[in-house]
Amino acid sequence: MANTTSALKAARQTERNTARNKAVKTRLKTLRKKLNTAVEAGDKDAVKTAGSALASAMDRATKSGVVHRNASARTKSHVAKILAK
Repeated sequence: MANTTSALKAARQTERNTARNKAVKTRLKTLRKKLNTAVEAGDKDAVKTAGSALASAMDRATKSGVVHRNASARTKSHVAKILAK
């Protein structure tokens, strides 16, 4: 356990940030699954909607520092390829 007040504060911040990051990453995984399901079903409207939602969520996650910018760019590139088909 932390002994100093600054260490206690750091532990609280880490706990809060971990919870936020987990929620964001879970949301991204859900959006990826929705996109894959729409692609498998062949529903063009659903693919377009899911793709734009995933790209937008990746931008927000990158902006907040949850996802690395290169990982975000790679994912958005894959989404763009899917939408182009």
